[in-house]
Amino acid sequence: MKTKFYFKFEDLLIYNKAIAFGESVNEQIQHFPREEQYRLATQFIRAADSIALNIAEGSASTEAQFNRYLQRAWDSAHECVVCSTKARLRGFITEQQNEKNRSDITELSKMITSFKRHLKSKKV
Repeated sequence: MKTKFYFKFEDLLIYNKAIAFGESVNEQIQHFPREEQYRLATQFIRAADSIALNIAEGSASTEAQFNRYLQRAWDSAHECVVCSTKARLRGFITEQQNEKNRSDITELSKMITSFKRHLKSKKV
């Protein structure tokens, strides 16, 4: 999406991958049963969206504060593992989709961890 209004965090690969993962989860929950819309579906999309939200929110902070926001993003990513597993166990997503989710979450988690290390190393 092109816009004349630019925010520096939008250049971060980790942010863009988190945005894409959130959109993938949003598509998945559209196929959950109606009674799940205010249960697992809500929890899953909130956790998935929280990854990008924390990256964006923390990016304007000090490096120490950004590290705390990245930790929250990492925590949310791991919450998504449980949501995806529960969705598979309940038959809302396929085993293949669960594996794709886990792959995406693993990649995001590794990127977050590396970014946190990078920020900490800049202090030394």
